[in-house]
Amino acid sequence: MITRAVFPALLALGIAASAAAAPQEELQALRGRVQALQKKLAESEESKKEAADALRASERAISATQRKVFELSRQQQEIRAALERLRASSTQAQNNLTIEQERFSRQLYQRYLAGSPETLRLLLAGTDPHLAARRMDYYRYVARAEGETIKELRHTLVRLDELARQTEEKNRALARIEADLKDQQQRLEGERKERQAVYARISQDIGKQRKEIATLKRDETRLARLVEQLGRMLARPKPPAPGPGKGPRNERLPEANLSGTPFGQLKGKLSLPVRGELANRYGSPRIDGGPLWKGLLILAKTGDTVKAIASGRVVFADWLRGFGNLLILDHGGDYMSLYGNNDAIYRNVGDPISAGDAIASVGSSGGLSESGLYFELRHQGKPFDPLGWVQLK
Repeated sequence: MITRAVFPALLALGIAASAAAAPQEELQALRGRVQALQKKLAESEESKKEAADALRASERAISATQRKVFELSRQQQEIRAALERLRASSTQAQNNLTIEQERFSRQLYQRYLAGSPETLRLLLAGTDPHLAARRMDYYRYVARAEGETIKELRHTLVRLDELARQTEEKNRALARIEADLKDQQQRLEGERKERQAVYARISQDIGKQRKEIATLKRDETRLARLVEQLGRMLARPKPPAPGPGKGPRNERLPEANLSGTPFGQLKGKLSLPVRGELANRYGSPRIDGGPLWKGLLILAKTGDTVKAIASGRVVFADWLRGFGNLLILDHGGDYMSLYGNNDAIYRNVGDPISAGDAIASVGSSGGLSESGLYFELRHQGKPFDPLGWVQLK
């Protein structure tokens, strides 16, 4: 039977557990809605196949494998750092053990030189009782100190055993990760060869379609529709919180901006997501005609790290016709940043992102003729010139 004293504690634990579970439920809800949106987009694209669609499966596979390699590399670095900390702790514990052993050896040597037990000598000597009492207190103090030294020695030995066990576990984990990393890199090599073979077969068709004004307009319309639908999804009004036992919990998505500074106040303070050559600028005409550029094309080496320009949350991370492996960040305040034609996407929908985080790697997915990053900024779904917001250094 639950007593009155125990019930509040159990209630508090239940509330805490619900609060901890809430972010995970919110994340699943967000990912579910984005997956439904992706499915809807894919179904609408089936009506008109394009040459670049042949690259979709292999480029998605490359991105997924690259993401695993990225995650495994991160875990590898964390384990190596943990091993360094364990080695430092073990060295310190070993030094402490040596100091304690030397101190205890000196104490035992002094006891040996003193001969018979001090308390017995005091009793047999017939000295002044007050002096004897003080000396007895002193000997008890010495005995306690020796006992503490023995306790510290035992504690240090146990600590050394624990550090050795943890080190062995970390070494085994590191070996597993290195084996997994090797397997993933071999798989990645095969996926890249497959993509190269497909691209060689359809490169002429892709090049032709990318010059067609109708194709360019379809690509831009598709992206604009995606951003619009994401904006509506994120701005969906939340249902009011129900009372206890009266239906589902109020839906609450995590805040997009983690820095505490509204994105609108970051104008002129941002950095480009990757270093490279600006091949196309916002508002400039295309060589073969068609719609003006709505963003920047930054030419860079394949594999270069793409970094988030500001804190936010991933709201799209998948292949999209015309833009290849595309990642979209929501920065709050109806601001979004878009990163297209990536070789790999490192993050998942719902992941919180801080400014400067690695989010993708440069590539040429989606049929891009050369390696680079397509980058856009949008507010309320409308693109605007990123160069007015970044520091060019």
